Amino acid sequence: MSDVGRLADVSAQTVSRFFTGSGYVRADTRLRIEAAIAELDFRPNHTARNLRTNRTQTVGVLAMGQSNHGLWSILDGLSRSARLADYSLLIAQLDIDIEAPNAFEVVRHTLDGFQSSHVDGIIVSTPFHGTEQLLDHIWDTIPVVSVSGRPWSSADSATADSYAAGLLATQHLTGLGHRRILHLAGPETRIEALDRDRGYRDGLAQAGLEALPLVRGDWTAASGHAAGQAVDPADFTAVFAGNDQMALGFMSALRDRRLHAPQDYSIIGIDDMPDAKYFAPPLSSVFLDFTSLGATAFAMIHERIRTGERLERRVIAPVLVARESTAARQPVA
Repeated sequence: MSDVGRLADVSAQTVSRFFTGSGYVRADTRLRIEAAIAELDFRPNHTARNLRTNRTQTVGVLAMGQSNHGLWSILDGLSRSARLADYSLLIAQLDIDIEAPNAFEVVRHTLDGFQSSHVDGIIVSTPFHGTEQLLDHIWDTIPVVSVSGRPWSSADSATADSYAAGLLATQHLTGLGHRRILHLAGPETRIEALDRDRGYRDGLAQAGLEALPLVRGDWTAASGHAAGQAVDPADFTAVFAGNDQMALGFMSALRDRRLHAPQDYSIIGIDDMPDAKYFAPPLSSVFLDFTSLGATAFAMIHERIRTGERLERRVIAPVLVARESTAARQPVA
């Protein structure tokens, strides 16, 4: 069996899965194994069929990036759906930067733990470009679903549409007559932040407007507060914050400067986290259903485990939730 693996350039574990039917093997990998079997005239020992064929009803979840509303909600959706399907989750949350020197070793250690626990599939939730390269072709031996703003060629994937959310938020503000709209963006290493910025710029272009110089935060209310202390309020009449937490901090800082939404400026966030309706004033936001995204990701991995078939990418659409923090632009006296 090891000779077949070497010739097919796969692990012995993958060859074992091929013979026993105890796990998923990609179609192109199956073809290489079949070719190696034919070339070697290999005859498997039929006692191999007595190997473990029962699934463990367990899925590994590799959640990368900082803990925030989006990640918590994704994990909530995953957990609820797993319970309904009588599955257990092994969850590893890694708050590491994709470019950290030890990133590969940390991810590899986590994946080794999943495999030693004989999980039936793995879900990878990541906000980073390049995560696929850290996974060391794990999808050759086990079903993988990614929750990411970028599709992977090697794994099924699902996402919430951050580009459409940024576009919708900006269109809401331009529709209210605002022409100088500041974007408080998330970290430039995060796919969601880049997509929301693209939506902002396209929304302005549709209205014949130009983008203001970008202000960046790190998704936290503290970074939004720092931005609110540093900006010149004369530069803008409206603000599109990359998430609700940064909007909260920004409003707090401007309140300290005796500026209030929506009388002095309008502001909208993204996420529509449950607390947003209780901000002062209640925050307009774009709802991204991360709980449904988690549920969708679990449904996909469950289907992949059952059938072995590739699935189309699933995209969760955003919904505008307008509240009191946005209003029509006040005419200049």
